[in-house]
Amino acid sequence: MSHTIGTPANSNIPQWVYQFGGGSADGSAVDRDLLGGKGANLAEMASIGLPVPPGFTISTEVCSAFYKNEKTLPSGLQEQTEIALKRVGEIVGSQYGNKEKPLLVSVRSGARVSMPGMMDTVLNIGLNDETVEGLALWSGDRRFAYDSYRRFIQMYASVVLEVDHDYFEDILEDYKNLNGFQRDTELSAEDWADIIEQFKACVVEHHGEPFPVDVYEQLWGAIKAVFLSWQSRRADTYRMLHDISHEWGTAVNVQAMVFGNMGDSSATGVAFTRNPATGENELYGEFLVNAQGEDVVAGIRTPQPLTEAARDKSDDDSPSLEKVMPEAFAEFVAITDRLEKHYRDCQDIEFTIQDGKLWMLQTRSGKRTTGAAVKMAVDMANEGLISKEEAILRIDPRALDQLLHPTLDDSVERKVLTKGLPASPGAAAGIIVFDADEAEKQAGLGKDVLLVRIETSPEDIHGMHAATGILTARGGMTSHAAVVARGMGRPCVSGAGALKIDIKQRQMRIGAVTLSEGDLLTIDGSSGEVLMGEHPMRQAELTGDFGALMSWADSIRRMKVRANAETARETEQALKFGAEGIGLCRTEHMFFETSRIMAMREMILARDEAGRRVALEKLLPMQRSDFSELFSLMGDLPVTIRLLDPPLHEFLPHEQADIDVLSEHLGIEAADIKARVDELKEFNPMLGHRGCRLAISYPEITEMQARAIFEAALDRSSGEETVHPEIMIPLIATSNEFDRLKLVIDKTAEKVFEERGARVDYDVGTMIELPRAALMAGEIAKTAEFFSFGTNDLTQTTFGLSRDDANSILNEYTASGILEVDPFISLDQSGVGMLVDMAVDAGRLTRENMKMGICGEHGGDPASIEFFEKAQLDYISCSPFRVPVARLAAAQARIRANEAAPS
Repeated sequence: MSHTIGTPANSNIPQWVYQFGGGSADGSAVDRDLLGGKGANLAEMASIGLPVPPGFTISTEVCSAFYKNEKTLPSGLQEQTEIALKRVGEIVGSQYGNKEKPLLVSVRSGARVSMPGMMDTVLNIGLNDETVEGLALWSGDRRFAYDSYRRFIQMYASVVLEVDHDYFEDILEDYKNLNGFQRDTELSAEDWADIIEQFKACVVEHHGEPFPVDVYEQLWGAIKAVFLSWQSRRADTYRMLHDISHEWGTAVNVQAMVFGNMGDSSATGVAFTRNPATGENELYGEFLVNAQGEDVVAGIRTPQPLTEAARDKSDDDSPSLEKVMPEAFAEFVAITDRLEKHYRDCQDIEFTIQDGKLWMLQTRSGKRTTGAAVKMAVDMANEGLISKEEAILRIDPRALDQLLHPTLDDSVERKVLTKGLPASPGAAAGIIVFDADEAEKQAGLGKDVLLVRIETSPEDIHGMHAATGILTARGGMTSHAAVVARGMGRPCVSGAGALKIDIKQRQMRIGAVTLSEGDLLTIDGSSGEVLMGEHPMRQAELTGDFGALMSWADSIRRMKVRANAETARETEQALKFGAEGIGLCRTEHMFFETSRIMAMREMILARDEAGRRVALEKLLPMQRSDFSELFSLMGDLPVTIRLLDPPLHEFLPHEQADIDVLSEHLGIEAADIKARVDELKEFNPMLGHRGCRLAISYPEITEMQARAIFEAALDRSSGEETVHPEIMIPLIATSNEFDRLKLVIDKTAEKVFEERGARVDYDVGTMIELPRAALMAGEIAKTAEFFSFGTNDLTQTTFGLSRDDANSILNEYTASGILEVDPFISLDQSGVGMLVDMAVDAGRLTRENMKMGICGEHGGDPASIEFFEKAQLDYISCSPFRVPVARLAAAQARIRANEAAPS
């Protein structure tokens, strides 16, 4: 980049200002960090010879200096700005502040990534009572000059002086009503002059000082206002929602004004080089004759279509730009085509036509729906504009959720009652039910139900399965409800703190609104919104372009993608989305079904091993049937089955009414059941008697599960199709635990093989979900045949945070900058990630080429997946609806790894 603008003699003063226009520029598109996206693209367009009004960019470094120096602009900026402003005037043949032929400028923001509407803009800077007469003389249109002046006062007062915009709108509407005008275009120059005087009086009344007439005071006021808008509430919120760094700052672009409101030979508009809603390769946009840019977006006048084809498609009677200004339109089409080819992406373009002359005001990568993004990427790759690798990198994997779940119809107004956490994506509507049994009952009658709970527990699994969506008052993004809902593909909103549930009255309350069981409710698990009634939906459509993109991704990625699934429905969904195996079958979920929970409870309540074995014999055929179904659906794809993990108290009832039902069913005194429930209670059950610890205490449970696995594997193995089960022991901390339980599994296998007269190959491995297991991975790998990282519990135990209770803590930590992201959502790569790296290295040092994967929630997070690629894991496993996300993210991670590798 050449540094030519205002470089001071004193080399200690940095260059703050960068010029563009007149066929040259100080920067280019690659300088977006310094010049912001808008400034970099203006420089790029100017340098390739497009008609860009001249101007200059005040760099993002000034924004940083402004905030470091207590909102004071740095030394040297004024001198460099005035030199640059003089050069702009020389290019256009006018002078800033000149009374006869004044240069007017716009001041606009420009962060390195687009933040549409989040920061401030001021147009027509440089107008006052004297220069407005010069503008009228130069343009030959007094009405245009005074219209521009009133626009400037209104915009400047609102943005810079913080006078409410509505005051000026009220003055204008009152004037029109008083004088019988319907539209702004009916007002004459004299009318605008009268309104300008009223605007000035309004500024004095509400600002306390007169409107500034000094043109340099106007300019610096606008520049400071743009820098201040970087830390406005709306900009802060937008950055938080879109993961944009607060440290980047914004640039300021000062540019010579061109006017679309100089009569019927002038116009202004906005265009996309492709349809941002559908992705179709067609010019998309609108314009207005005799208008300035804000008129197009403000809705004051109805814009007109750009093309005749768009006009015909929309049955619009208003003439198109193609018809009204054919020469300017032809030039515009040629430029849009050139810009798309130059940037190799869909462009969002702002333009103005001044007295028949076309000017390009901005180009940037166009915002688009996910469906449009996929179509554009695939089409551009097929057109040869980009490579398949670039097409893959163009799509945000997280956004694929929009394509995989039903979504709310945005054309219908939302009646939002409250907002919780977007725990599982997609939208769902149904009648309200307050318990799992009622959910199952109503779903059995063919009704769509929303399960509304204070919080869910494993006992609710059947109701969650029956529900179309889940809403909870408590819990975070990784709570039981969130994790299970994502696994099932159910939309879920958790932690809706405004939700109050009266289970006895079968009612819920949000603010002043009370709803009863059976009333209709809608949730949006992608935004966290809870809506009144039944909101219209749009069903997911997996288009041919989606399939093409996924096939390209599959051909590039190294890591396999499996799914966390244990039911036929989940497994079928996973296969539909391209899963290459099951990475986590949570066997405990199979015990919560109504037909099985009694046998499970009988086993837990038994006082001796003999009693437990009697109950386990009842569970054996159920487990065998479950595994047989999974093996049948998966064919020769791998299936990893985790042995029983949760503490036993989760399977027992806690309410007296439920205890009484169980007592009658099993013929056990209610007091004895209550005593057993109390006996099993723990202060911290997640670190208590669960996982391998249960199996050490009750090896007969492991025997039953292992037998069910091997018998099912033998049942499904025939001819060329052979099942190769992977059995996973949870919560291992020591190699002694693993070795003792592997011995139980191996002995059971030999018994079954001897009984059946046939064998299957199998592997026994473990979850690495405790820090000690990661540290001792080399020792554990002597007998463990594979590792699967359970990053949910590994994160819990590394941070010492319960994921079910950590939401408020983590919200505070991320908001205050202690943590960049919630470590339960995106892997803590420096801490938990170090443990993963250590375990991978130690495990493979002991057992070369040891198979390793990950089955925690992080298996569906793109940033975490990139880490797992670097860690050289063999596979990632996630909930079925996250499988396409993981497939795409794994391909992107591989592409980036290849790009980073030394040539």
